Amino acid sequence: MRLALPQPPRALISLVPLVDVLLIMLVFFMVTSTYLDLDMIPAAERSEDAAAPMPAQAAPGGAGMLLIRLAPDGRPWLRGQALDAGALAAALDAHRRAGPDAAVSVLASPRADVQALVTLMDAVNDAGLTRLRVLRTEGVP
Repeated sequence: MRLALPQPPRALISLVPLVDVLLIMLVFFMVTSTYLDLDMIPAAERSEDAAAPMPAQAAPGGAGMLLIRLAPDGRPWLRGQALDAGALAAALDAHRRAGPDAAVSVLASPRADVQALVTLMDAVNDAGLTRLRVLRTEGVP
Protein backbone atom coordinates (compact mmCIF):
# COMPACT_ATOMS: atom_id res chain seq x y z
CA MET A 1 0.00 0.00 0.00
CA ARG A 2 1.30 3.35 -1.00
CA LEU A 3 0.63 6.41 0.97
CA ALA A 4 -0.01 9.60 -0.91
CA LEU A 5 1.94 12.43 0.60
CA PRO A 6 0.35 15.82 0.25
CA GLN A 7 2.37 18.08 -2.01
CA PRO A 8 3.29 21.47 -0.63
CA PRO A 9 1.46 24.36 -2.27
CA ARG A 10 3.38 26.00 -5.10
CA ALA A 11 4.71 29.47 -4.50
CA LEU A 12 2.80 32.16 -6.33
CA ILE A 13 4.70 34.51 -8.55
CA SER A 14 3.97 38.02 -7.40
CA LEU A 15 3.95 40.87 -9.89
CA VAL A 16 4.23 43.56 -7.22
CA PRO A 17 8.07 43.72 -7.28
CA LEU A 18 8.02 43.92 -11.07
CA VAL A 19 5.58 46.83 -11.00
CA ASP A 20 7.71 48.56 -8.36
CA VAL A 21 10.82 48.26 -10.50
CA LEU A 22 8.98 49.55 -13.57
CA LEU A 23 7.69 52.58 -11.66
CA ILE A 24 11.18 53.36 -10.36
CA MET A 25 12.56 53.11 -13.91
CA LEU A 26 9.77 55.36 -15.19
CA VAL A 27 10.59 58.05 -12.63
CA PHE A 28 14.32 57.73 -13.39
CA PHE A 29 13.84 58.18 -17.14
CA MET A 30 11.42 61.07 -16.64
CA VAL A 31 13.94 62.90 -14.46
CA THR A 32 16.96 62.26 -16.70
CA SER A 33 15.15 63.12 -19.93
CA THR A 34 14.64 66.70 -18.75
CA TYR A 35 18.44 67.17 -18.68
CA LEU A 36 19.07 65.94 -22.23
CA ASP A 37 20.09 68.56 -24.76
CA LEU A 38 18.34 67.44 -27.91
CA ASP A 39 19.70 70.38 -29.92
CA MET A 40 23.36 69.40 -29.63
CA ILE A 41 23.89 69.78 -33.38
CA PRO A 42 22.12 72.98 -34.38
CA ALA A 43 20.42 72.86 -37.75
CA ALA A 44 19.58 75.99 -39.69
CA GLU A 45 15.89 76.74 -39.75
CA ARG A 46 14.17 78.41 -42.65
CA SER A 47 13.49 81.59 -40.66
CA GLU A 48 17.19 81.78 -39.77
CA ASP A 49 18.12 81.35 -43.44
CA ALA A 50 16.05 84.39 -44.37
CA ALA A 51 17.33 86.47 -41.45
CA ALA A 52 21.06 85.81 -41.89
CA PRO A 53 21.84 84.52 -45.35
CA MET A 54 25.32 83.32 -46.18
CA PRO A 55 26.65 84.31 -49.58
CA ALA A 56 26.27 81.47 -52.04
CA GLN A 57 28.62 83.03 -54.58
CA ALA A 58 32.08 84.30 -53.87
CA ALA A 59 32.04 88.04 -53.41
CA PRO A 60 34.94 90.13 -54.72
CA GLY A 61 37.79 89.48 -52.30
CA GLY A 62 35.70 86.98 -50.31
CA ALA A 63 35.58 83.22 -50.06
CA GLY A 64 31.82 82.64 -50.11
CA MET A 65 30.21 79.41 -49.06
CA LEU A 66 31.27 75.84 -49.74
CA LEU A 67 28.43 73.30 -49.90
CA ILE A 68 29.36 69.73 -48.96
CA ARG A 69 26.75 67.01 -49.37
CA LEU A 70 26.91 64.00 -47.04
CA ALA A 71 25.68 60.91 -48.90
CA PRO A 72 23.67 58.11 -47.26
CA ASP A 73 26.79 55.93 -47.20
CA GLY A 74 28.63 58.63 -45.18
CA ARG A 75 30.92 59.85 -47.96
CA PRO A 76 31.23 63.62 -48.49
CA TRP A 77 30.53 64.96 -51.98
CA LEU A 78 31.79 68.29 -53.29
CA ARG A 79 30.83 69.65 -56.72
CA GLY A 80 29.55 66.24 -57.83
CA GLN A 81 32.62 64.26 -56.80
CA ALA A 82 33.03 61.90 -53.86
CA LEU A 83 35.95 62.86 -51.63
CA ASP A 84 38.21 60.79 -49.43
CA ALA A 85 39.68 62.19 -46.21
CA GLY A 86 42.78 63.65 -47.88
CA ALA A 87 40.89 65.33 -50.72
CA LEU A 88 38.36 66.73 -48.26
CA ALA A 89 41.11 68.20 -46.08
CA ALA A 90 42.79 69.75 -49.14
CA ALA A 91 39.52 71.27 -50.38
CA LEU A 92 38.70 72.69 -46.95
CA ASP A 93 42.21 74.11 -46.57
CA ALA A 94 42.01 75.78 -50.00
CA HIS A 95 38.61 77.23 -49.10
CA ARG A 96 39.96 78.58 -45.80
CA ARG A 97 42.87 80.28 -47.59
CA ALA A 98 40.43 81.95 -50.02
CA GLY A 99 39.32 84.52 -47.47
CA PRO A 100 38.41 85.30 -43.86
CA ASP A 101 34.67 85.00 -44.44
CA ALA A 102 34.90 81.40 -45.67
CA ALA A 103 31.79 79.45 -44.69
CA VAL A 104 30.85 75.80 -45.03
CA SER A 105 27.36 74.35 -45.30
CA VAL A 106 26.82 70.63 -44.84
CA LEU A 107 23.73 69.07 -46.39
CA ALA A 108 23.44 65.69 -44.72
CA SER A 109 21.28 62.90 -46.03
CA PRO A 110 18.65 61.75 -43.51
CA ARG A 111 20.00 58.21 -43.91
CA ALA A 112 23.63 59.15 -43.20
CA ASP A 113 25.14 58.03 -39.91
CA VAL A 114 25.55 60.63 -37.19
CA GLN A 115 29.18 59.52 -36.85
CA ALA A 116 29.80 60.47 -40.49
CA LEU A 117 28.32 63.92 -39.83
CA VAL A 118 30.46 64.40 -36.73
CA THR A 119 33.57 63.26 -38.62
CA LEU A 120 32.83 65.78 -41.37
CA MET A 121 32.26 68.54 -38.80
CA ASP A 122 35.58 67.65 -37.15
CA ALA A 123 37.34 67.87 -40.52
CA VAL A 124 35.88 71.35 -41.06
CA ASN A 125 36.99 72.39 -37.58
CA ASP A 126 40.47 70.91 -38.08
CA ALA A 127 40.83 72.93 -41.29
CA GLY A 128 40.38 76.11 -39.25
CA LEU A 129 36.94 77.04 -40.57
CA THR A 130 34.63 78.44 -37.92
CA ARG A 131 31.52 79.31 -39.93
CA LEU A 132 29.77 75.97 -40.23
CA ARG A 133 26.10 75.42 -40.94
CA VAL A 134 24.35 72.04 -40.89
CA LEU A 135 21.34 71.93 -43.19
CA ARG A 136 18.59 69.37 -43.13
CA THR A 137 16.01 68.43 -45.68
CA GLU A 138 12.37 68.31 -44.76
CA GLY A 139 10.43 65.20 -45.69
CA VAL A 140 7.58 65.78 -48.10
CA PRO A 141 4.37 63.95 -47.08
